[in-house]
Amino acid sequence: MCRVLAYIGPEVPAESLLLTPPNSLVNQALDPERYPDLHLAGWGFALWSEHLLEPDAPFHYRRPMAAFYDDNAVRIIPSLRGSTMLAHVRAASYDSKAVLADENCHPFAFDETPWVIAQNGYVPDWALLQRELLQHCEDRYLTQMRGTTDTEFLYVLLLSLLEGDSDEDVQRAIEEVLRLIAEAMAELDLRALTKLKMALVSPNRVVAVNVGLGHDGETNPVGDWKQLRESGPGTDDYDLSMLLEPMHLLMGRHVERDDASYDFESCAEEEATVAIFASEALTEDADGWSSLEFGEIAFLERTGERVTRTVRKLAV
Repeated sequence: MCRVLAYIGPEVPAESLLLTPPNSLVNQALDPERYPDLHLAGWGFALWSEHLLEPDAPFHYRRPMAAFYDDNAVRIIPSLRGSTMLAHVRAASYDSKAVLADENCHPFAFDETPWVIAQNGYVPDWALLQRELLQHCEDRYLTQMRGTTDTEFLYVLLLSLLEGDSDEDVQRAIEEVLRLIAEAMAELDLRALTKLKMALVSPNRVVAVNVGLGHDGETNPVGDWKQLRESGPGTDDYDLSMLLEPMHLLMGRHVERDDASYDFESCAEEEATVAIFASEALTEDADGWSSLEFGEIAFLERTGERVTRTVRKLAV
């Protein structure tokens, strides 16, 4: 399963998120803590900065190779700063069916929307599910699809269902996406485990989502993910544990350090100027990080110098 990282806060060096932390996103591609395989299928990031010539548009970089092999990473990233960022390393099956191309690397960014998306999730048989789901998709987004991934199609469907940019609008659209997927699976008898662990990001906003469907397409799968994980890779219980495990949140502040190893620390939420959402904590001990549990959605927003967090249960 892929790894995702989203950030909002003051402008910080991109390398303080992508390269230098003990469990940086690039390092997660080589040594993920909660996934048995290497992430070899590509990586990318979208970054907003007032120092760019077009500060309202993200600097968007994607490359279909392992992040730790990308020589551009150590050349481009140290030159960038950003106040909003969404980054991703991609996992794919180790066989010839995996399509490695720029167009299949996250994040995905379309015209006519401020939102950019990335996820460490999975929509099974999505190409077949299109039979039922295309009727809900708008042409202006469908015509921008360039790749062959479930996430890009999910992006099309979600944008098509958005009626506005408020938190309530986004939550309703995500709930509707999951409902439509579950209905389509039932209609086509394609019930299977589905993961929607995603970040939807626009300047100074992150919507963090941890939701999905169980092996039989149920919207309320249950279990202790740590106990299920003990069954080992390749089992249904292990796959269910990957669905039910939490995502990670940090509310804190940026503190520059001489060793440049990790420049963030947690603090009281009312004092927070930084928010980070991630598949894995960027520190080895996860100290100061909180959990976004399965079935929850978090709205992170930066206003002035402060960052706020609102966590809700998804109605699915």
